[in-house]
Amino acid sequence: MKTRVLKPVLLAVTAALALSACATATPYGPAGQGSRYGYSDLRVDQNRFRVAFAGNSVTSREQVEMGLLLRAAEVTLESGNDWFATVNRATDRDVRYAASPDPFYYDRYRPYWGPSWRYYRRGLWSPWADPFGSSMDVREIDRFEANAEIVVGDGPKPAGDPNAFDAREVIQNLGPRVPRQM
Repeated sequence: MKTRVLKPVLLAVTAALALSACATATPYGPAGQGSRYGYSDLRVDQNRFRVAFAGNSVTSREQVEMGLLLRAAEVTLESGNDWFATVNRATDRDVRYAASPDPFYYDRYRPYWGPSWRYYRRGLWSPWADPFGSSMDVREIDRFEANAEIVVGDGPKPAGDPNAFDAREVIQNLGPRVPRQM
């Protein structure tokens, strides 16, 4: 009886340790090198780019949006410009739900909380059967992806435009806050 209870506990602890080792936020780096997470960019016109940053399920919305702005600033400087302005900018949220059976449910209640076939044949509820079915752990999994179309330019950024950013200032302010690839 003790090994019956001990086995699910050890399995749950091992799974939790394995998942915690893998559960790290998306590091700042290009997508497509063995991962679909990270940044990507595409030159649309001479002074217009499309920039995106996709995070995994443990990357916060704030980190994804900072990664997007940081990449936009880098693209701006790489193209020989000083500032960028976002024309279209959006952050998408992908939500999934994952359900897994409670590993402690069955062994704990099996001797006392089981089916009574006498009542099931008649279609009646049994006082000894679980009326809610097996216990399930449900968790919500969020994943964020931000994308923007940017216009780049030389000289000082346009005054009074709240969507315009100085590329060097963005890199100086956000660069240290964004986790990098190792």
